[in-house]
Amino acid sequence: MTPIVPIRNEPCDYAWGQRGGISRVLGSGESDAVEAELWLGSHPGSPSRCVDAPWESLLDWERSTGQELPYLLKVLAAAEPLSLQAHPSAERARRGFDAEDARGIPRDAPHRSYKDPQAKPELVVAVEDGFEALCGFAPLARTRAEVEALRTLADDPAPYERWLELLDGDDGLHCSVEWLLSDDPVAAGLAADLGATAARDPERFEVVGRLEERHPGDPGVAVAVMLNHVVLDEGESLWLPAGNIHAYLSGVAMELMGPSDNVLRGGLTGKHVDVRELLAVLDFADCEPPRLVPEPEGDHVLVHRPASVPSGADVPFELRTITGDAVVETASPAVAIVVDGGFALEVDGEGVSLGRGDAVFVPDPGSLRLTGAGRLYLASAR
Repeated sequence: MTPIVPIRNEPCDYAWGQRGGISRVLGSGESDAVEAELWLGSHPGSPSRCVDAPWESLLDWERSTGQELPYLLKVLAAAEPLSLQAHPSAERARRGFDAEDARGIPRDAPHRSYKDPQAKPELVVAVEDGFEALCGFAPLARTRAEVEALRTLADDPAPYERWLELLDGDDGLHCSVEWLLSDDPVAAGLAADLGATAARDPERFEVVGRLEERHPGDPGVAVAVMLNHVVLDEGESLWLPAGNIHAYLSGVAMELMGPSDNVLRGGLTGKHVDVRELLAVLDFADCEPPRLVPEPEGDHVLVHRPASVPSGADVPFELRTITGDAVVETASPAVAIVVDGGFALEVDGEGVSLGRGDAVFVPDPGSLRLTGAGRLYLASAR
């Protein structure tokens, strides 16, 4: 077995990506192309290519060995907001995938909600200061205060009064989201009016104004009023389990997730929106932002570990940030990428030098010796 396999891929050119964003982060020169995500994994949507290895890609590695890579690592560079979305649990993903297969929906159909039968819990770690996201429902008292402020600004306060009534009732967040995303004409009128209303207090409702500029009249903007707004410094992270509603707004980050492309959207997008399925998977608990505090592992290693919190107890993957000499023991195949500086990586007596932008796959669990300085992200599973 080859102990260290260089891997490559091309950035996905989703409309919300930064021009030359991935190239800039990885030091591969200037580019005017829209670059949104670089996938490092085996998912058939964009499997990483293997260099000087027995396999053409990591998908080919899976098929050849019978093993499965239990995660997907991405470099993300967002210039504009992503869709308002959530991801299913493993059970929901399997049922949804099988049901859409049974209905004969092609697996690559744009109106399909379940692209594969996998869950997609994810963590995100800011690569640069200023990574911005909406994530999880904010504490209910805070949301109520925001809606009350909009009511006082509105020409017609009645739709906002209806929103407040729903928030004050049983399952207030669920009922509010369901109403805002429905075809109720009062809700539609609120969505159409929200941009003008929020513009009367542009500092308080800056995020609403930004979203409205890109998605005027989209009811997802109203839902965004009820979410936590977070700005991360480099190295800070969020944990987004199944059912967490979120939308990344801007910035550069590493994402580590289940090996899936299942996205259930509720707005802020031109892609398929599936309100019924989104409502079925959402966790409507209100809470503070779901930050994930990294754990030190030696002098130069921090581990972002979902299993350190109750909602991630059964999640096997973890992401290490390595900044200097370290020895790391892995229990699964690993993927590494360098974003700053350089490292020598040694596995089973074989070594390779990694510079900025280089990525490798280590097929076997074991001991990885790293020598150097900079910043290297290492994904593996317990």
